Amino acid sequence: MPELPEVETVRDGLQRHVSGRTIADVQVLHPRAARRHLAGPDDLAAVLRGSTVGVVRRRGKYLWLPVGHDALIAHLGMSGQLVVGDPGRPLAPHVRATFAFTDGGPDLRFVDQRTFGHLTFAPGGAVLPPALAHIAPDPLEDAFDDERFAARLRLRKTGIKRALLDQSLISGVGNIYADEALWRARLHWARATDGLRRPDVTRLLAEVRAVLAAAIAAGGTSFDSLYVQVNGQSGYFDRSLAVYGREGEPCPRCGTPVRRDKFMNRSSFSCPRCQLRPRRGRW
Repeated sequence: MPELPEVETVRDGLQRHVSGRTIADVQVLHPRAARRHLAGPDDLAAVLRGSTVGVVRRRGKYLWLPVGHDALIAHLGMSGQLVVGDPGRPLAPHVRATFAFTDGGPDLRFVDQRTFGHLTFAPGGAVLPPALAHIAPDPLEDAFDDERFAARLRLRKTGIKRALLDQSLISGVGNIYADEALWRARLHWARATDGLRRPDVTRLLAEVRAVLAAAIAAGGTSFDSLYVQVNGQSGYFDRSLAVYGREGEPCPRCGTPVRRDKFMNRSSFSCPRCQLRPRRGRW
């Protein structure tokens, strides 16, 4: 699933290519793309026609296009893409919805091979859609409160990586960037949150922000063709990954082979020397 850097890269592309333009027509080509819009695909298309897109926004892994006082929420799921291009180009096999604009310029297409993503209309949701209000601010937002995060983190009584993936505590951090930030901070993923010292939390937040910023600058991480930027190009942060997906390869810091552990039906990657495993961690 795309994480914060990938979604932010898409948001930036939409802001440059779609913001300020007026929607002339919407075609929902697969009903699953509009499954969260209870009034159905035809209604979703009808309420968006004639609307002008405002400043594109994001909260964690969700993004939305303000249209007046309302919003179109786009969740990319596992394989969703929002791609702009020549309106005359052929439809790709997995295009689920198309947006044409009154200026006749590049159109916008929602592509989703696995159909886990969706588009939803949110009345009154221009600033923050109500459906996303439960999601915590991400660490790059001005609304993120470091002190509140630190206090809530130590009350969690769980493993630090599990806490980083909790979108009600901190949003936008997924498996890839949690592993990378923990490696940078020299913290093992199973380290108990209630045992963290304030300097540990400060260092971790700094590294979370640093790795997210670096990934955004690189256009996100593309392991396959399922994530692309709005212009269809891939991100290249995978070239800078220190531990994620590098089982058995030397740690860039000390040379120890990177270890992979099972974690929540996924994997955690860490350096056994730089990130000492706690005697009693929490999974």
